[in-house]
Amino acid sequence: METVRQRLWFGRKNEVVKLRRRKSQLYVKDDECPLSNGELRVAVFCVTFRLINCFLVQTSFVPDEYWQSLEVSHHMVFNYGYLTWEWREGIRGFTYPLFFALIYKTLHWINCDTVWLLIWAPRVVQSLLAALADVKFFLLVRTLEDGDVAKWTFFCHLCSWFSWYCCTRTLTNSMETTITCLALFYFPLGRSKTHSSKTYLSLVALAVVIRPTALIVWIPLLLHHFWQEDHKVKLITHEYIPIGSVAVVISTLIDCVFYKKWTFVQLNFMKFNIFYGVADFYGSHPWHWYLTQGFVVVVGPHLPFFLHGCSLAFRKYKVLLVAIVWTLLIYSLLPHKEFRFIYPLLPFCMIFCGVSVAHMKKWRRPAAAALLVTNLLAALYTGLVHQRGTLDVMGHLQTLCDSRGVVTQADVLFLMPCHSTPFYSHIHCPLKMRFLQCPPNLGEDGYEDEAETFYTEPLHWLRTSFPDKYSVPTHLVLFDVLEKDISTFLEDNNFVKTAEIFHTHFPEGRVGGNVFIYKRH
Repeated sequence: METVRQRLWFGRKNEVVKLRRRKSQLYVKDDECPLSNGELRVAVFCVTFRLINCFLVQTSFVPDEYWQSLEVSHHMVFNYGYLTWEWREGIRGFTYPLFFALIYKTLHWINCDTVWLLIWAPRVVQSLLAALADVKFFLLVRTLEDGDVAKWTFFCHLCSWFSWYCCTRTLTNSMETTITCLALFYFPLGRSKTHSSKTYLSLVALAVVIRPTALIVWIPLLLHHFWQEDHKVKLITHEYIPIGSVAVVISTLIDCVFYKKWTFVQLNFMKFNIFYGVADFYGSHPWHWYLTQGFVVVVGPHLPFFLHGCSLAFRKYKVLLVAIVWTLLIYSLLPHKEFRFIYPLLPFCMIFCGVSVAHMKKWRRPAAAALLVTNLLAALYTGLVHQRGTLDVMGHLQTLCDSRGVVTQADVLFLMPCHSTPFYSHIHCPLKMRFLQCPPNLGEDGYEDEAETFYTEPLHWLRTSFPDKYSVPTHLVLFDVLEKDISTFLEDNNFVKTAEIFHTHFPEGRVGGNVFIYKRH
């Protein structure tokens, strides 16, 4: 009898254990599902936040956000426009413009290729990708740290003024940073449970295809992964080489289709920028510029928290710190420097900032408030005010085309530093337009920098270029600082100012505070 009771008791106990195991398995499955309720709320918030971000950035940053993306895409789809010298020499890849060309082609198919949609649709898609990167960044930090640190790291990431300023722009640097965030989620970092070598390596390969210099940031991380990997030979032969080769082959095929000849963009990029030093043509800075100015501006008000976080989490995230220092040093060796080049380092920096703020205990809320206010002011000013005139002027010029895109007899000349404004991607009609040319000297006979020649003697250049009134353009677009120098030409040819558009509170050199439009009567 006792034996029967024992068997019944043990049987019930086993059933309870099995039931508990099933429940635990169900909980595990819930955790492994794509998004829990909390994560779904984070995703919705990120999408909403980045869409608001997108429409509150109405200023220009650098010419590349149009001339190396949207202008090329417009030319690919609508067969008119202007391609800069980089595309004639084959140092730019068509993979990134193709992404926006597909959007343009879709809009054209459904007869919705309005100017407004051509301008904003690519940026909205860029914003959605940035939101996806935000979600992945949050999920990554949550696997690396406790909920408190993850929360403050995510806060630091979202309130970065430079991310707000850049992430929704159609810049290769913006896409590079977005892909870097996504790749970091799958990278074997610390206790991360999301590791997938093939996924992160594929994303890194895509980033390098879009912008070859993306490899600089990832070299320390790739070496770290290689050093930690037990099967090193297999990692190289089964993942590094195959994924890299496939990326190069696909990008080369895309470029060959659009260049209509065999073109190896990555090789040409290295040849022109390193061996020929073409990048120096666009300006050079002292070696310490990134350390004393560039990094300080990009990290912005987060800088004290970043330095504090480095002292706290140096050992845990030393590979990220090495990547930051390595990238800054390599870029410091190159003469031409820009803020946007080090933008992909920001996600790495934000992890240290989050550790810092979370460690402050009683001071974390005042610190967070200070971060929010200072970043918000910078983000709103740079996004809505600073350098908006060169975008707004295109809206004025678009009125020279009627609603059906039919061109009037207008002839527009931009007397501004070359590539100051967007071009046909913001007009979307074959309006006759011309700007001052400024290609670098590639050893061609009879080389001339038209923009430099013009600014040396503006009045002489205008009179020589337009000797009679029949050849004079109908519209001139210029910065206010040039008005005085060419006032005689304006009066002699009956030009009247029709628009004065604010551009910046900080005019510098050839870039004025306002943009003027003159029309010939």
